[in-house]
Amino acid sequence: MRHPIRKLLRRFRRDEDGSAMVVEFALFVPLLFGVFLMAVEMGIYSMRQMYLDRGLDIAVRYIRLNTHRTFTHDDIKQMICANTGWLENCDETLRLEMTSVDPRAFARFDAEVDCVDTSLPVKPVRGFTLGDSNQVMMLRACVRFNPVYPTSGLGHEFEKDGTGRAKMVATAAFVQEP
Repeated sequence: MRHPIRKLLRRFRRDEDGSAMVVEFALFVPLLFGVFLMAVEMGIYSMRQMYLDRGLDIAVRYIRLNTHRTFTHDDIKQMICANTGWLENCDETLRLEMTSVDPRAFARFDAEVDCVDTSLPVKPVRGFTLGDSNQVMMLRACVRFNPVYPTSGLGHEFEKDGTGRAKMVATAAFVQEP
């Protein structure tokens, strides 16, 4: 019983058919696998971005049409999180900035996005002012998320906070209805 197995293993070890493909396989498979990981990460990132944009658009529409009501940072945050189905810990990782804009002298937000750093103590809300009727407003949302593959490809290149969470930003502009 042992002899046929030994014989088969010796023949397998000596056989050189197909050995020319080993080098190409060893070089090509990690590259292909890396592209696959980046494609999965990009697809999930795009889906998260779409949900954040959708939640922000629905909240902005509600704010724009309900000018008789005063909204707080937490109210708008809850509206956005209620309409973003695929962002984990949205209530804890979402941060908003809202400011009025003069349409004749456009000024942007600060280049530095106000995001939650989950490794640091909670900071007070920065730059959140409510507008009056017929006033142009800009709202920027920043959310932190865990990359699917944080150590490879695209997940490695994201800017991360102290706990390894990457940031995603969405911006909306609207005019308060009278």
